[in-house]
Amino acid sequence: MTARSRSIVSRQTGPHEDLPRRVARALAHPLRKPFAAHTREAFAEAQAWLGRRGEAPLILDAGCGVGLSTRRLAERLPGCSVIGVDRSADRLSRDHGRLPDNALLVRADLVDFWRLALEAGWRPQCHFLLYPNPYPKAAHLKMRWQGHPVLPALLALGGRLELRSNWRTYVEEFALAVTQATGVAAAAEPFAPASECLTPFEQKYHASGQALWRLVVELPHAPELVPAG
Repeated sequence: MTARSRSIVSRQTGPHEDLPRRVARALAHPLRKPFAAHTREAFAEAQAWLGRRGEAPLILDAGCGVGLSTRRLAERLPGCSVIGVDRSADRLSRDHGRLPDNALLVRADLVDFWRLALEAGWRPQCHFLLYPNPYPKAAHLKMRWQGHPVLPALLALGGRLELRSNWRTYVEEFALAVTQATGVAAAAEPFAPASECLTPFEQKYHASGQALWRLVVELPHAPELVPAG
């Protein structure tokens, strides 16, 4: 039986016209909100775990959901330290088998976790954003990562950033935000999993015949962000 998944429906048919203003505002006014205590504690534990891993390259799986992508990345990259971060304790508690020794799942708020990682000098080799909530209503641009005030911190972590989504507009918006903020060229491209899908979302979208899109961009660590205005 073929899997069926609903396609994203939105009145927004292209990149949001307010995106440049929101990116410029994020660059001009760095996010200063206090860190949540539970994320501080989770980050400290992740920092300690990473310290015990020595010089193994860091892979961040941001918004990892049930952690299946973190497991698969750790299996594919045994010489790396893979940290999956999600805000839901329920999702992270789902049983998907033993967690590889080179993987760690962390319950934390990504907005705070990214800023703490930047403050601590983390330098991920690869940074994955796999099927984030698209918030397809035009009024919800500020809830998408490209329209959120945390965007400069996310990009300043650097490394090979890969975003995947089944909504082309989301990826096109993110590409425009990357270029505006860093000056690094980025573009959306069609994508089909060459082997095992990384996430349950990717599996069901691919199985139901939906088009998948991704952005892959090499960012300098702590890049010089383009000034607003």
